[in-house]
Amino acid sequence: MATEYDLVVLGGGTGGYVAAIRASQLGLKVAVVEKNKLGGTCLHAGCIPSKALLRSAEVYSTAKKSEEFGVETSGVTLNFSKVQQRKDNIVDQLHKGVEHLMKQGKIDVYNGLGRILGPSIFSPMPGTISVEMNDGSENEMLIPKNVLIATGSRPRSLPGLTIDGEFVMSSDEALKMESLPKSIIIVGGGVIGIEWASMLADFGVEVTVIEYSPRVLPLEDDEISKEMTRLLKKKGIKLVTDAKVLAETLVIDNGVTISALHKDNEKSFTAEKMLVSVGRQANVEGIGIENTDIVIENGFIQTNDFYQTKESHIYAIGDVIGGLQLAHVASREGTIAVEHIVGKNPHKLDPTMVSKCVYSNPEVASVGLTEREAKEQGFAVKTGKFSFRAIGKALVYGEHDGFVKLVVDENTNDLLGVHMIGPHVTDMISEAGLARVLDATPWEISHTIHPHPSLSEAIGEAALAVEGLAIHS
Repeated sequence: MATEYDLVVLGGGTGGYVAAIRASQLGLKVAVVEKNKLGGTCLHAGCIPSKALLRSAEVYSTAKKSEEFGVETSGVTLNFSKVQQRKDNIVDQLHKGVEHLMKQGKIDVYNGLGRILGPSIFSPMPGTISVEMNDGSENEMLIPKNVLIATGSRPRSLPGLTIDGEFVMSSDEALKMESLPKSIIIVGGGVIGIEWASMLADFGVEVTVIEYSPRVLPLEDDEISKEMTRLLKKKGIKLVTDAKVLAETLVIDNGVTISALHKDNEKSFTAEKMLVSVGRQANVEGIGIENTDIVIENGFIQTNDFYQTKESHIYAIGDVIGGLQLAHVASREGTIAVEHIVGKNPHKLDPTMVSKCVYSNPEVASVGLTEREAKEQGFAVKTGKFSFRAIGKALVYGEHDGFVKLVVDENTNDLLGVHMIGPHVTDMISEAGLARVLDATPWEISHTIHPHPSLSEAIGEAALAVEGLAIHS
């Protein structure tokens, strides 16, 4: 038996289910095929569970220094099983919410592995989907007018560095740890590596980060990386940058020992466990790509600006196409793809308008160009910077490290980028994102009255600082 649809979405992660909902809103008959659980990596093995753990780590760290706030406690202890239970409860609640949204949108959900078939009796073009059902029942055949591939990604490792799930872990296994190790080596100082380093250090784990680039968070503004380095070291985290891990030296013997080449010297590192955090690879295998003319380069599906593949009726979004591998980007890509399918002429996504966040402690958030990128692109640049140390609300919180930095075109006064490190900046970055969308100038930002006391005052002061007019510096 075959069922016809206007759109079949392969993958029910953040990008896939949002695209399905938007398609339903536009009157399309929609199905989602998901081999695991709706919500995908973000909900079950990424954004949400990791942030739940980070919040517990933050609370534990705050509780240990509560006397600074005049709150005297004794015997603060960590019950990691309850930490994990809280995380699981949050994930379960949100998962039920996504299931409800599918029912509300009258979207059919097929629990199984979907594969794209070549031309057949059902369709002269590739695109018919055969679903191998999880419950072992007969395959379902879906005949869509359009297909959206949103199969996401999975953690990748380094050649020779095998993930065994016990001593050498990816973030997937780390999220399921039943107890905390006393020490850990984290290979990779990008976003995920730094979030885990911050979290585990706040939980009391001895952390060593080995990063191949000359600095941690290498895609962030140079000054952000420098400040993060200072604050992580202040936590007691050991940072080894400009270092190449030598996978062939890995020894597992009731713990992990590995060497890295650092400044032409080979150094050895030992810990109870290792977390490999060196990026993610697209899930392009086993979904029938070979039955189409879809092009894959460097492991990612190639699309145009509206996420069409070489097969014009097959679209692809999210981590599977590379670019900014962020949940909110996948959601927007899915919306753009669906609106393109129905002929609504959506705006193309501009990566420089996308807010990016690191949920470590302290947090990092940015939008637009870094100072280095702006100069490399030929802009004459001026900057404004303001420290949280002069912000009353930050002192009230007891979190006054960090700053807000604006990067501005000296000739046009256009805002090119905003970069923040400090308390709750992942919640503050949306103001900067809106400023970028509206092409605001520092003058306009500074004339937006920021409430007092609030952390957002740092944005207004940084805007004033572009012209040397900051009030509280």
